[in-house]
Amino acid sequence: MRSWKHMAPASLLALSLLGGCKGCGQQGAASDTGENGRPSVIRSGVKVPLPDGWSAQVAPDESFQAGPPGRPVLRVDLKRGEGAALPSVDTLVERVREELKDFEFSLDQEEETERYSLLRITLAPRLADGGVGPEAPGFFGARRVGNDLFLCASLPGASAEDVLRATDACREIQVQGALP
Repeated sequence: MRSWKHMAPASLLALSLLGGCKGCGQQGAASDTGENGRPSVIRSGVKVPLPDGWSAQVAPDESFQAGPPGRPVLRVDLKRGEGAALPSVDTLVERVREELKDFEFSLDQEEETERYSLLRITLAPRLADGGVGPEAPGFFGARRVGNDLFLCASLPGASAEDVLRATDACREIQVQGALP
């Protein structure tokens, strides 16, 4: 059984990699239940395709969060006008290594195109007795759409299937009227 206590640093990593989401909560922001696999709108013209049964909301910190009912597993932050700053997979790996010093982790998938960088990992906390705690899947990614940058991460408690679905959702973020 996965413990939130052991995963708190992973959540902090998501926050440090993602920063704040200025603009996610602007007027015109909305959330859709994502039912029938239809995209969810996080602000006028921005769509995140969600798996069947997932719902979405704008969190108090203005991040977009989605997942199965009552259990957000995906966080997306918008960086307006920062599309040119799309980090490479190597940069994502470097940041994960810096931020997860108290964790053992393995790289499960690295994927990079001119429009996105995605990184899936398995991590486990290092214990005080020299052992390693329970493993958990994780995901970090960035998607450039037009001039904007969307930073994505899985949240603690996500299952391996949730992480795969979150990865797919990040890869497919769209903005109406923007170049892919």
